[in-house]
Amino acid sequence: MLYIVGSPIGNLSDISLRALEVLRQVNRIAAEDTRRIRILLNHYEIVKPVLSYHQFNEAKRTAEIIQYLEQGESIALVSDAGMPTISDPGFRLITRCQQNQIPFTVIPGPSAVTTALVGSGLPTDSFYFGGFLPNKSGQRERELRTALQRECTSIYFESPYRLLKTLEALNSLDPTRLICVARELTKHFEEFRRGTVAEVREHFAAHLPRGEITLVISGSSGKAGNKADAGSPGNE
Repeated sequence: MLYIVGSPIGNLSDISLRALEVLRQVNRIAAEDTRRIRILLNHYEIVKPVLSYHQFNEAKRTAEIIQYLEQGESIALVSDAGMPTISDPGFRLITRCQQNQIPFTVIPGPSAVTTALVGSGLPTDSFYFGGFLPNKSGQRERELRTALQRECTSIYFESPYRLLKTLEALNSLDPTRLICVARELTKHFEEFRRGTVAEVREHFAAHLPRGEITLVISGSSGKAGNKADAGSPGNE
């Protein structure tokens, strides 16, 4: 059995009892970053063989893991944080399991996507997740234009080194749109910076962002004049 295990996105206490049970019972663990998973394993006194499984060795490791599974082993797949395959490796392995009729199951866990969405105060009834915003400015601006045209809330991952440029691009397109920058979720310096694009951009122009960033953009009705409908801005 392959177990796709959701892991904490920051706070180690967010691991589920079921996830800990699985990590204790499997034969080995495939992890995107072996150093990160060992912090979690050491915290809960779990000793297991760990394989590295990341985008640079995914093809080779997939064949190796399939071989272990076919020999009767159980393996847990974990990413750096959150749910494997969500902007992280794992899809190739799940596909191979289906092709080889190897059973797999998902152990739910924390997600930066849903945590940021709920914490943003923006509508949650319908949303779009676009993964990481494109690196190139032209592609990034096209994606942001599309997000602003959607009726539903849009969610993206963004680098702290590009966040200000992204906010500047949004500001040129629609400075009154309601957004939220969720930063360092579940960690000590967690921050939800809510408001209009112009307000949030002004804040991060004065306070350079650090850590992991999730950007939430309200749908096409999310103007500053519609705060009661789109969620009241505020900061923590």
